[in-house]
Amino acid sequence: MTRPASRLPGVPDERAASRPSAPGGCADPLMGLVLVVAEVAAGALLALWLGLRGLARSRPADMPVDKAPAPVDPGTDWTPAIAIGVFALVVACLAVALLRGRWHWAGGTQVVVAAALGAMVLASAVEGSSRNPPEPAPTWNSPPCRSGGDNSECAHSGG
Repeated sequence: MTRPASRLPGVPDERAASRPSAPGGCADPLMGLVLVVAEVAAGALLALWLGLRGLARSRPADMPVDKAPAPVDPGTDWTPAIAIGVFALVVACLAVALLRGRWHWAGGTQVVVAAALGAMVLASAVEGSSRNPPEPAPTWNSPPCRSGGDNSECAHSGG
């Protein structure tokens, strides 16, 4: 005994009904554009916060502060790299979700944005790790040259 043709497994109508259809028309590229604009706004806010944070770290030493004084050598600040990395991870997760939902244009633009943010993280990490500490200032200052010559002449004569 055979089943009727409409009840056979694997009929194209049943397979199409089991999967959600892809967005039609301009919805997919428009969603990609809206997400990129939203990420540019979020990135601008992140850059503003990181910039203000950097200004607070570079304040003059004679400015009064209610908190404890900053260390003499604060070292490398990894906060921008971590913040941009977390932002890139969020965008990458959004890209995966969009691509799994068959939003190919929107997911593709999110992949490009996540790759650009990942490159920024790597550039920030390389720049932060390649900084050399400043050389200390000399502790002995030679007396001025009294013979009327330049400093190189006085350096060899002893004064």
